[in-house]
Amino acid sequence: MNLFKTCLSAPVLWTFVALMILWQGMISLFHVPAFLLPSPVQVWEVTWQRSDDLLKATWNTGLAAFTALLLSVLLGYGVALLFSLSSWLERGLYPYAIFFQTVPVVAIAPLIILWVGHGFLGVMVVALVLSIFPIIASATLGLTRLPQPLVELFALHKASLWKRMLYLQIPHSMVYVWSGLRVSCGLSVIGAIVGEFSAGYGGEDFGLGYLILFSSGQMKTALLFSSIIASTLLGWVLFSLVDRGGEFLLNIFHMKEKRIET
Repeated sequence: MNLFKTCLSAPVLWTFVALMILWQGMISLFHVPAFLLPSPVQVWEVTWQRSDDLLKATWNTGLAAFTALLLSVLLGYGVALLFSLSSWLERGLYPYAIFFQTVPVVAIAPLIILWVGHGFLGVMVVALVLSIFPIIASATLGLTRLPQPLVELFALHKASLWKRMLYLQIPHSMVYVWSGLRVSCGLSVIGAIVGEFSAGYGGEDFGLGYLILFSSGQMKTALLFSSIIASTLLGWVLFSLVDRGGEFLLNIFHMKEKRIET
């Protein structure tokens, strides 16, 4: 993966080492108490001691975020296809789609939990609400802002609506969808954690949102840092998967576009 290689490059690794030294040096120099800012060693010790809990929580949060991301692609692209078929639908319904981007998800999360219930489903729906709009916006742009020469070419050959959609609009929109998906993968993780603040899983199941709330309430700052780092790594993994998968799909669709142009 290009992104993976970039993160393991020498400048990134040296920057990480420098930040760790600076972090430890500030604590030693200013005698910062551990409940305010734990040292890197303390964070690592807690991470090792609570590795089972962190892995379990990361898996639960990641599963909800990944499911929400897949659904946001399917539902968001379906909505964008409807918008591309009718300008009236786009003008009439697009402002309502913006609701998913502007509504404070922290405020509506309890309402969503009330409607769909606690546990995985509630967490996933909250993540879906937060991650779907970038897909709708980017896919709509890609499906409707087409290169004029290609539009004229399809019109010249009297291509049907479905052929135009299959061979022109959908391939052309993929790069836009990929761009929106790169934004949504981070939002899905944020949405899953926010959903866990309100929903949780019940019983012995829990996600990173629970660990963040628990550790902050108990002033276990080292565990809080570990949970935040796990959340960041989860977002990075999703972004890497999207980045690599997007490159593969774009190569396929670009090959189709080249065949059309020739």
